Amino acid sequence: MQKNSIMSELTRSVLLKYWGYPSFRPMQEDIVDCAISGRDTLALLPTGGGKSICFQVPAMAMDGICIVVTPLISLMKDQVQHLKNINIPAAAIFSGMHPSEVELAYNQAVFGRLKFLYVSPERLLTDAFIEAIQKMKVCLLAIDESHCISQWGYDFRPPYLKIAEIRQYVPDASVLALTATATPKVVEDIQLRLGFKERNVFQTSYERKNVTYNVMRIADKYSMMYRLFMRMESGSGIVYVRNRRRTKVIADWLQSVGISATFYHAGIDAKTRDERQRQWMDGKIKVIVATNAFGMGIDKPDVRLVVHMDLPDSIEAYFQEAGRAGRDLKPSEAFLLVADTDIQQLKDNLQSSYPELTRIKAIYDALGNYLQIPVGAGAGRCYDFDMADFTHHYGLSILEVFNSLKLIEKEGLIAITEAMNTPSQIMITAGREDLYRFQMEYPAFDPMIKFMLRSFPGILSDFVRIREEQFSVALGISVEKVCGILKKLESYNFLTYIQRSDKPQIQFVTERQDTKHFTLSDEIYKDRKEDASRRVQAVVDFVNNDKECRSVQLLRYFGENIKSRCGRCDVCSIRNQMKINDVEYNDISKAILDELGKRVVPVFETPSLAKWHLEEKVLETVRWMLDNEVIEKDENGNLRLRDRQSRLFK
Repeated sequence: MQKNSIMSELTRSVLLKYWGYPSFRPMQEDIVDCAISGRDTLALLPTGGGKSICFQVPAMAMDGICIVVTPLISLMKDQVQHLKNINIPAAAIFSGMHPSEVELAYNQAVFGRLKFLYVSPERLLTDAFIEAIQKMKVCLLAIDESHCISQWGYDFRPPYLKIAEIRQYVPDASVLALTATATPKVVEDIQLRLGFKERNVFQTSYERKNVTYNVMRIADKYSMMYRLFMRMESGSGIVYVRNRRRTKVIADWLQSVGISATFYHAGIDAKTRDERQRQWMDGKIKVIVATNAFGMGIDKPDVRLVVHMDLPDSIEAYFQEAGRAGRDLKPSEAFLLVADTDIQQLKDNLQSSYPELTRIKAIYDALGNYLQIPVGAGAGRCYDFDMADFTHHYGLSILEVFNSLKLIEKEGLIAITEAMNTPSQIMITAGREDLYRFQMEYPAFDPMIKFMLRSFPGILSDFVRIREEQFSVALGISVEKVCGILKKLESYNFLTYIQRSDKPQIQFVTERQDTKHFTLSDEIYKDRKEDASRRVQAVVDFVNNDKECRSVQLLRYFGENIKSRCGRCDVCSIRNQMKINDVEYNDISKAILDELGKRVVPVFETPSLAKWHLEEKVLETVRWMLDNEVIEKDENGNLRLRDRQSRLFK
């Protein structure tokens, strides 16, 4: 007991020192305690529920390094930068990095200079990672987006299956798996596939009492969207669409009707994306129109309204996106706008998302030829990739290529990196003695070398971010000449220069395969497509079910059987409307409450509770009172007062 008390005191002090919070949120401390005690743990916390704290705090309280597996490169980079900002040593390894950066990160981890090493799932397949992790002192394996390990999860990724194999190399490290959404079937599968020693799940209710979910069937979506944002008195909003081009169209339209808006998608250069996100986060722009690439890891508390202009692929995706509303726990709304053709369009999208296997293989072959990679080569290498040029060169459909590459990526054969616009970086690799000798031997480089040593502390031991323009101003030479000198210094093995790039890249995680041995098996392909079809049908059922509270429907999908309805969604609002006048309702309801104040009443006696009114009006009143939780049915189906407060209606 004393040991637990001391450990709790330690974790709270870590939380306060680095994150500035005096106490944990509900359940966070229990999860942290499990991680420290060495118990494998699955934590299901809602979007914005503070998942990162659950592995970052225990890792800081333990001896060793925490390996964090996540597929979200942008989130990975943001978290690493945040940790560095609060003086916690962290690094990330993902596709598209320079080999020198990767080697440095591994070395820092092996020699105990890092507390956190973030890796993308495809890295788990490499010999370099397996060799390095065996030399590390790993205290914790944190698996973010852990639903990806389950074939029943909505974003199954085969590379995640390697996590269980890695455990043999770090037998003393416990696993902390985290996700925001998982069905009961996925919850069990995650623990099985990660090799949990015992079942250990922490799960909060998915219920968001401050968020109202609405489905609106409407032909003129633009007018409805306008009305929704015009009535939003404060805070900000998000509009989600499936198509990149439509983000701009809708944002421009909102601007034209006087609502400040901008658009965001992964195809925009990183600098512009960051600027638009910052303007929205700071409240300078009211609405951001985005594809689902937007929102991961963003914790903006005052999102009052989330509007979906298109149907999402799954309930999980919808719940996460709608869940970005109301993180400050104030009343917020989510609206799913549906036109007559949307359901068929969703089903058509499903079909196009799964091209024929022969076409996928042909595109994989064409990709290898386009990048000039021989069969059996290319493993671990990154290549600049222009999809427009590729599709034009081979006469292919961009949509078919995009969907095929996504499936090949999920199979773990390639990794696709959007244009990241990572700032240029340099690190002087020459030793101190070599440094002095080099300056003597090549005096022409002396001004550049002195400027680097003076301006960038740590450049001799780590990569530092630079702006070539800064060199240009300080040294009085053109940016082009700065780049030329840095490349020349790199050719002399004096430094490593990683020049910024805006180009998307493709990494071949494994060597290029002969399509005769292509690993996208018919069975996996078929199962994945059938599962996607079930998810689409769940969305269709949700849209079409206008009899049950929207919140009740969503919670049931995730295994929660909550009967009390929200009372505010589109379904509840209609059910709240009385079809009898106030005088009749007051008269009938008073008679019902008087009788229920004396006894429990069998349902078949309902019509006799107010004999002087028509039976249909008595039944309508009873239904309304049940819907609005004035009265309730017991386990035998008898009517009774819900609680003492109900007596106030008399």
